[in-house]
Amino acid sequence: MLHKIEPKKVTATGGDFAIVASCYNARYVEAMVAAAGRELKRAGAKIRIIRVPGAYEIPVAAKRVARTLPEVSGIVCLGVILRGETVHAAHIGDTVSRALMEIQLAYEIPVVHEVLLLENEAQARVRCLSPKHNRGTEAAQTALAMAEVLKSLPG
Repeated sequence: MLHKIEPKKVTATGGDFAIVASCYNARYVEAMVAAAGRELKRAGAKIRIIRVPGAYEIPVAAKRVARTLPEVSGIVCLGVILRGETVHAAHIGDTVSRALMEIQLAYEIPVVHEVLLLENEAQARVRCLSPKHNRGTEAAQTALAMAEVLKSLPG
């Protein structure tokens, strides 16, 4: 069931965050980028936006950010994959999910996964264009929260 995203009191402040966003399905991804950017700016964070051609290219850019920008507090990965008549979309979705988890664990920084694998454009409209359910907002909130959690842990 799809839940409304509730405005959260942002307790994290500042930090440097990267948004890695797909250019494919731009209408939906751009709405998530804008929502994530607003949420991060509201927390006083610095934001760097990196564009890649499609969802499949997100992990390599996220890994480069993690490896070369040690000051980064978190990486928000945004994309939209729409299912078609073949299993291609599922393969991309699975591969991206695994890769993003591996980057997060290897570099011990939040890599927030909002590369959405959706059945159709109706689902994309609700999850990307609707302010009540925009997954970009939710991704930024998660990145901010996880950055604070990791700051509080030793090591």
